[in-house]
Amino acid sequence: MKKLFRARTSILTLMAATVLMACGNSDANNSGTSSDGSAASSSESINPDLPYIGIMQLTTHPALDQIGEGIIDQLEEAGYVDGETATIDFQNAQGDQSNMQSIAERFVSNDADIMIGIATPAAQALANASSDIPIILGAITDPVAANLVDSMEKPGGNITGVSDKTPARDQFVLIQQLLPEADTIGILYSSAEDNSISSAKEAEEIAASLGLKTVTKTVTSTNDIAQVAESLASEVDAIYVPTDNTIASGLATLIPVADAYNIPVFPAVDTMVEEGGLATIGLNQYALGTQTGAVAADILAGADPAAYPVQYATGIQLVVNQAKADQLGIKIPDDVAENAIIVGEGE
Repeated sequence: MKKLFRARTSILTLMAATVLMACGNSDANNSGTSSDGSAASSSESINPDLPYIGIMQLTTHPALDQIGEGIIDQLEEAGYVDGETATIDFQNAQGDQSNMQSIAERFVSNDADIMIGIATPAAQALANASSDIPIILGAITDPVAANLVDSMEKPGGNITGVSDKTPARDQFVLIQQLLPEADTIGILYSSAEDNSISSAKEAEEIAASLGLKTVTKTVTSTNDIAQVAESLASEVDAIYVPTDNTIASGLATLIPVADAYNIPVFPAVDTMVEEGGLATIGLNQYALGTQTGAVAADILAGADPAAYPVQYATGIQLVVNQAKADQLGIKIPDDVAENAIIVGEGE
């Protein structure tokens, strides 16, 4: 933490340099790249008198984008402004493992004061790159299962942050409220993500405790979603998606398959309801980002990550897609609708 004491009044905003793959995706966090997809910023542009914060986002989808925005805004609120009182190097790996490794190495070689990982694979890449530089977890469901911390209360190393663990039991109770005749729930997740594996196991246990049957299927990439979803949709009354970056990135593939079978998708993440899911009791992703940014500011101010408990995200909200309910012929009970944030054409 070479610069913490000489630059505690500093903080960061988005330098928006991203690592892009040839697909050419772009969003608010991808505005600082060259035409060949390489990062626009370079070590020559780094002011050694300002603290350097590296932020790695796993990929582009609305949930992670909102978390990134929240982190940047909270850091700025705390006084860290990019190019003025700090340097923020924001990189989007676009889901590519080699990109993640390169980005992590970039941060370490630039002698980062702190690194922030948005999503479990990004945080794991940062952890593999350094056991000394403080690492802040943003949107990591189960940091212990992912081998990132010793425990939530006492992380024990150079890593702390915020878990995006969602209230899965409440989500399954909601499924029963909206689909009282449902008997079998499909669970779809990526077997390549540690966070999804632990979340899916928990979902199976919760469903069983509520008297529901489950059919669980996995994908390894977005390319598998259409075929696997087709098989799953033919066997179940609804599909539940835990916090999963692969499914979130391929939601536009999943929803049409589920629609063809006239069954709803219940995602764990609020932004996925607006994209075609039916409903959830989930986290506000922007608020998760601001909470992560606040932890980062504390660590920059000198707090010890080894003794700084990993926080659980706050900001739980009930979200219902009224347009999807109308499309599927599902009546939203009044007591649910009255307490929900309504999205979709029917709002």
